[in-house]
Order: sequence, then C-alpha cells, then structure tokens
Amino acid sequence: MKILVTGGAGFIGSAVVRHIIVNTQDTIINLDKLTYAGNLESLKSIEGSERYFFEQVDICDRAELDRVFNTHKPDAVMHLAAESHVDRSITGPSDFIQTNIVGTYNLLEAARNYWNNLDISAKEAFRFHHISTDEVYGDLPHPDEQEGVLPLFTEQTSYAPSSPYSASKASSDHLVRAWLRTYGFPTIVTNCSNNYGPYHFPEKLIPLVILNALEGKDLPIYGKGDQIRDWLYVEDHARALYKVVTEGAIGETYNIGGHNEKQNIEVVQTICNILDTLVPKDTRYAEQITYVTDRPGHDRRYAIDSSKMSSELNWTPVETFETGLRKTIEWYLANQSWCKNVQDGSYQRERLGEINS
Repeated sequence: MKILVTGGAGFIGSAVVRHIIVNTQDTIINLDKLTYAGNLESLKSIEGSERYFFEQVDICDRAELDRVFNTHKPDAVMHLAAESHVDRSITGPSDFIQTNIVGTYNLLEAARNYWNNLDISAKEAFRFHHISTDEVYGDLPHPDEQEGVLPLFTEQTSYAPSSPYSASKASSDHLVRAWLRTYGFPTIVTNCSNNYGPYHFPEKLIPLVILNALEGKDLPIYGKGDQIRDWLYVEDHARALYKVVTEGAIGETYNIGGHNEKQNIEVVQTICNILDTLVPKDTRYAEQITYVTDRPGHDRRYAIDSSKMSSELNWTPVETFETGLRKTIEWYLANQSWCKNVQDGSYQRERLGEINS
C-alpha cells in the first residue's frame, strides 16, 4: 500500500512511520506542517528509504492537500496531525480549533474529492483512518468516588469532553463519522489512551519529569497527583494503528489502551526509582517532587476497554508499564542531543495552561 500519514513527524506519527517502513513493504507519504512538536530528527533512521516521502504541508491548506493527493495517489490516509497538549489548549484554544476541526474538514474534503475520482476497485479498497483520543469521553469515576468494579471507556461511551483540546478532537471525530454517513466516505476511528515512549516532546508528563529530574529541577505534580491515566507504549500503539488501517472494518471505532491504570504520582515516583538505579546521585530523585495548583477542569480518571481490538484484530500491548517506562528512560538518557534540539527559545519546560485572573 501507499499510505498518506498526516502528522508523521510528531510523537505518535513518527512511531507509525518508523514501524511501517521497518516492518512492511508499504510506502509512506509523511505530510507534516512541522510545528514545535514535529521534528524530522525523529525519522532519521528511515529518511533514506526509497519508500519514504516527505511533504511539508499544513492540513488547513486545501490547495496543497489536493496537490499531494494528485501527486502521490495514496491507497489510505492515517490522520494523526493535531494540536494535542491540554495545557496549551487552555491558554491558546484558537490553534486547536483551526488545526483539529478546520484542518480535519479540509483533509476530509480533499480525500473525498480524490476518492470520488478513483476507479471502482481502488475506491473500494481506500480507507480514511482518523486517530483520536480517549479524552473525548470526559472522565470516569475515581476509586475514591465509587466502590466496586469501576467502568471503562468502550466504543459506545458517550462523548463529554472537558478541555478545548478534547472538545476539538470530539468535533473532528463527529466530522469523520458524518462524512461516512452522509457521503459514504470510507472512514475508521480509533481512540487511544495516554501514549509514552521515545521522541516525546518534553511538555508532556513523562519526558518532562525525566529531563527535570536529571537537571535537578522541580518535578511538578498537579493537585494531589491522584489523577489516573491508562498508559500505552507508543510502539504498541503504532502496531495497533497499522492493524486498524489494514484489517479494520469501515465504519467501526476501535479503542486502544495499554491496560496500565496509574495515578500521576505513581508514574513520577516510578520514574524517580528507575533513575535512582540508572543514574544514582547523593539524594533520591523523589525529593525533587513538588505539588502545584491543579489544571483547570482536570479529568480525574481515564481507562480504556480495548477488548474489541483484541477479539477482532488480534492486538494486545507487548509492553507492561514497567518495561515500557524503563525503555523510555534509557532512550532519553542516550539521546540528550535530541532533547536539546527540539527545545527552542519558545519553550523551556515552563508550566503551561494557567488561567490569569
């Protein structure tokens, strides 16, 4: 296949591109605007492949999208391009509305126009895979709020987004499903839990804590640190996404989770414990933990039921949280130059997302 991947220089997108180039015979067209979170250094290992092409294009630019479709003639689209950091969406929601909603609309229309002009067999084989988040579902009951078996997000869970980020992603999910229902355009949607792993931009919790810990800086914990997330190793996610685009059923939604519910404070403490072993110092890294004012509208718990992925597509995560986290920390220790290069003068791991009264 020839697959157009949007956002292929980002964290999850680059993992998808690397996975497909290394493990399949498919061709990739990587379409990325190269914002602060997109970095071609994440693709150095495969950039020489004759099956890899890069297009620096904004998904809000319809004319450029049409050119890319007509030039490369893809068999499928994997749409990962998005603004994705909740804290940034709180202080600057406009970019999220523009990229995640307007950009997805433009991509859908460019892809539909291209699809309408394919021959019958190519038209039947084409699919548009939209990659989304579990945050569109809102949050779930927390163990300190409800006794007994706690619910999980399923593919039938109602949408209740809490942040500008998750609301913009929910909007894009609705657009994708509407294009299927109204136009018969062949779409598939996936919603994933929190990803972690190599090449993660250091505004997110795990890389932020690793790098701050190594530099002796504070390790900020929002509120009490009891927010629960289901953690998914990014390479497991990349395998799942390829399964969906090649084997998933048109019109279906698949939830992808790591089966690893952890409180944020547990995540930070585990990172500190691993660093105590790998890079010991006179004091324990956990002594750098500080507690800060919670994020506005912070969801308390996410957890995904990914049994549909297991039963219908024979996918389960390979990494446990412990094995994946150790691999992640070892990667950051070995790739300090990448970390320095992706942080420019506009972001030095300061707190984002505070609302000024």
